[in-house]
Amino acid sequence: MTALGQGGVEVGGLGLGAAAIGNLFTPVSDEQAHDAVRAAWEQGIRYFDTAPHYGLGLSERRLGAALREYDRAAYTLSTKVGRRLEPADGTGDDLACGFAVPATQRRVWDFSADGIRRTLEASLERLGVDRVDVVYLHDPDDHAEQAFREGYPALEELRSQGVVGAIGAGMNQTEMLTRFVRDTDVDVVLCAGRYTLLDLSAATDLLPAALARGVPVVIGGAFNSGLLADPTPESTYDYTRAPRDLLDRALRMKETADRHGITLRAAALAHCAAHPAVAAVLVGARSAAEVHDCAEQFGTPVPDAFWQDLRATGLLPPEEPS
Repeated sequence: MTALGQGGVEVGGLGLGAAAIGNLFTPVSDEQAHDAVRAAWEQGIRYFDTAPHYGLGLSERRLGAALREYDRAAYTLSTKVGRRLEPADGTGDDLACGFAVPATQRRVWDFSADGIRRTLEASLERLGVDRVDVVYLHDPDDHAEQAFREGYPALEELRSQGVVGAIGAGMNQTEMLTRFVRDTDVDVVLCAGRYTLLDLSAATDLLPAALARGVPVVIGGAFNSGLLADPTPESTYDYTRAPRDLLDRALRMKETADRHGITLRAAALAHCAAHPAVAAVLVGARSAAEVHDCAEQFGTPVPDAFWQDLRATGLLPPEEPS
């Protein structure tokens, strides 16, 4: 377990990201979502992450309902702020934003202090809990000024009041996350998709800064939204069709993994977890079977010879930890 700051919040090495049970790309039934969370619990996973953005609140509602049968003190729960949900006319769907749900609400970017509190209150209601352990500023890429001037101080105040135990930022880029690590007192940052076997950009700035400041990093998107889970011409990379050059690289990595008797999924998860700055790796799963597979792959030892082969063939830099 790794402590996130001084507020008593801890996370284990593997966590469940709940975007998938918010109908990411395709519908998931309530029963499937509940089974996925139950399977995670049975596998010993005790860190669960969600956000209002995921399925326009559906992920939070389903995750909260599934976790209700467990002792609230026995798990760590995180959600995010920065996108407020407001009622919409309900016509059409939300697939343009990646979720197969009716467009009954709309997202409003809001990193103001009032917006942070209102968004968190709504999340607590959807989750059916009286507190969350970690709150992340969610994707403030185009709202840096307000996020640093208003949103982050609001989180600091919530932490000082004991409303939340740990605060941070979650993004798909490293430059601004590195700024959060260096210029603020965040307890943790969540970096999605930028530290994988196919994208090592976080190793240049974010991870060294986090290690120097003692700020734990949670890694999401270990499979780059699918390509590293099962590379095929139909695979997605960063939520769009995978470019041919990256598909070829992933296929070469898979061939190497096959030769060493492991899966590419196991290697992808092991790579993320190996860096000393990384506290946890989040996996997204939409079914109990996917959860069981992720847990099995996470626990699979990856032989040193596999990493040596990746380095020898130029698929991994020589300085990458493994």
